[in-house]
Amino acid sequence: MHNTLEIRVHGRGGQGGVTCAKIVAAAYARLGKSAQTFGDYAGERSGAPVRAYTRIDDEPITNRNKVYTPDHLLVLDASLLGDDTLDGFAPGGLLLLNTPQPNASYGERFAAYRFATLDATSIARRHGIGTRSVVIVNTTLAGAYAKLAGISLEVLEATFAGLGVMSNFAAAQEAYEAVEVREPSLVGARAAVSVPLHNEREVGEIADHQSSPPTGLRTGSWSTQRPQYVENLAPCSAWCPAGNQVIEFIQAVARDGLDEAGRILGATQPLASVCGRVCPAPCMEGCNRKEYDGSVNIRGIERWIGDRVRLAPERVERRADAKRVAVIGGGPAGLSAAYELAKLGHAVTLYEGERELGGVLRTGIPVYRLPREVVDREIGAILDLGVEARCGEFLDATRTAAIAREHDATILATGLQELRPLDAPGAELAGIEQGIRFLHRVNLEGGARLSGHVVVLGGGNTAMDCARSALRAGASKVTVAYRRGEAEMPAIREEIEEAKHEGIELLVLRQPVAFHGDGRVTGVELAEVELGPPDDSGRRRPVVSARTSVLACDAVLLALGQSADTGFFPAGWELRDGRVYAGDEALTVFGAGDLATGDGTVTHAIGSGRRAAGLALAALGEDVEVFERPDRRCAVPVTDIRLDHFARAAMSPDRLLDVGTRVTSFDEVNLGMEHQHEVHRCFSCGHCTECDTCLVYCPEGIIRRGGPGYEVDYSYCKGCGICVEECPREAMRMSTL
Repeated sequence: MHNTLEIRVHGRGGQGGVTCAKIVAAAYARLGKSAQTFGDYAGERSGAPVRAYTRIDDEPITNRNKVYTPDHLLVLDASLLGDDTLDGFAPGGLLLLNTPQPNASYGERFAAYRFATLDATSIARRHGIGTRSVVIVNTTLAGAYAKLAGISLEVLEATFAGLGVMSNFAAAQEAYEAVEVREPSLVGARAAVSVPLHNEREVGEIADHQSSPPTGLRTGSWSTQRPQYVENLAPCSAWCPAGNQVIEFIQAVARDGLDEAGRILGATQPLASVCGRVCPAPCMEGCNRKEYDGSVNIRGIERWIGDRVRLAPERVERRADAKRVAVIGGGPAGLSAAYELAKLGHAVTLYEGERELGGVLRTGIPVYRLPREVVDREIGAILDLGVEARCGEFLDATRTAAIAREHDATILATGLQELRPLDAPGAELAGIEQGIRFLHRVNLEGGARLSGHVVVLGGGNTAMDCARSALRAGASKVTVAYRRGEAEMPAIREEIEEAKHEGIELLVLRQPVAFHGDGRVTGVELAEVELGPPDDSGRRRPVVSARTSVLACDAVLLALGQSADTGFFPAGWELRDGRVYAGDEALTVFGAGDLATGDGTVTHAIGSGRRAAGLALAALGEDVEVFERPDRRCAVPVTDIRLDHFARAAMSPDRLLDVGTRVTSFDEVNLGMEHQHEVHRCFSCGHCTECDTCLVYCPEGIIRRGGPGYEVDYSYCKGCGICVEECPREAMRMSTL
């Protein structure tokens, strides 16, 4: 090594080349060396070539010149590795290059040098160094250089700590351990390369300077990254159990009209008007706008579309090689499976025990939430696809086995039919009824009448439906008793709030332990409950105390949950992970909806039905895409949304009947949104809306509209990343060249 070690760093504006040189100098200074470092740049934008220089000596350094004959060369961007970068670099010197390519890919090109490569960009990106548009590789490459220069990790760590960049040390350490070096293999000098001067332009008279002619300098060669337009996963779509493409159908309403929105929504959803009324709207829970000024009313928009246009395609021609598929159970899961199969031209037969299709949509959800004409209309559109319905027969094991033999595949979507009783003294008294049976009487058997004080036991959606239906069926007072707190109630939050507005009382932290009465129930004995540690459901476990009291009542409705009834399974059948097995043999029989998942909502059942249809066809050798729920962790977070680009606007609420009117009948309570303006509140997370923000903020003016979307003139794009940084909705990213 010379008495003076000279190091030259080549990078681009924004990569941190000058800081890299300073880190190297600081590390040598800790070893007791005299160090000098400075940069060679002016007002260049991000992406412009930049040089930095470092000298190391045992004696004080007096030379103030730039480094013209470097011993070590650090190149932060492989696109800079031209003759001008190698100018003055002598054979045997150390060349460290940031590149994803291994040493071997460069052949003998740099055989005269100690040649080392490292993918510093990928390491820095993994460690989150820089911004989403510009990855800063200086500290990472400094770690690799320390290894090659014989500087210990301990010294490097002390250097990082002294400079206040310890948050980047993990990346530097990874680079220290990963760098590859190849020793010189060629003997002989490499002539220094001198760079010829460009021809100078002729300077005109000052009066002639009325405009600036283009320079002709294609600055795209400066770029290490380039912007690209992408589609990222929006949280609303990630949270939707049915797999609806939420952003797409909302933007279609805003830009293309309801017919196109219906086509997009109908690709995944046969029951939009239903879900627009009864879905708990997990999409709205995930909506990034929730953190700003309130979620977009996605459920209301879905209802707006479903109530106005037909989602299902017209009748599909039956394929010559159509598969024959039986769907047992005509609820939302079975209807969804039938819809998916029929759209593809397969022959579907739906078996339903009740007189009409619909399952819980018809038997369990009250008409004040879901009018029957809505159910009839959407089921009718599914049947119009050529689906055959056979209703009025509850199947036993023998009949199920026969159906399975007669079809190429069978889908079981019978829901949760087994009602959970309450094993407590007095449970046999008259006036105590399962809530599901009560709702069945209300919905299918010409109604039901109640009077006096009705107590509903439970905290889920069935409990809320029972309580609000009891009020409309004549009860003078309704109380819902639940063993946990209100925050732990699994019912849809809006249903709880509307029940309270209607005068229904919630009595929480109470566990029923006995019933009182002489032949007929007159009271429920409730024990006080304290909440312990969380149980398997994630909710705090109720701990029943010995403190009890009796709540007088005239009727009790049990809404304590349901479980699957597999009594119609043939002997030896077992449902495992959504598929039925007979011993070790996998049958072409699949489960869907609550029978398979127990998720308990209409929208979950729709998604499960979609998936079961895909699994059945795949098992039959069809080339189909099986629906899988997307990974929520991949969704665009609110921290990546430029909230300053969006004006605050309150959500368009659903219109509701006034309380005094609604409790006197079973008329629909929620009348939907008044207009469709709500679609304009959508951030469109991860999806380009052609808002022109990238075009406006591009400092070079090289982004322009080109057909659908935008075109970037990469021959002039420096890769500054301003367009990506300013994109309001994470619809752009920087990609490494």
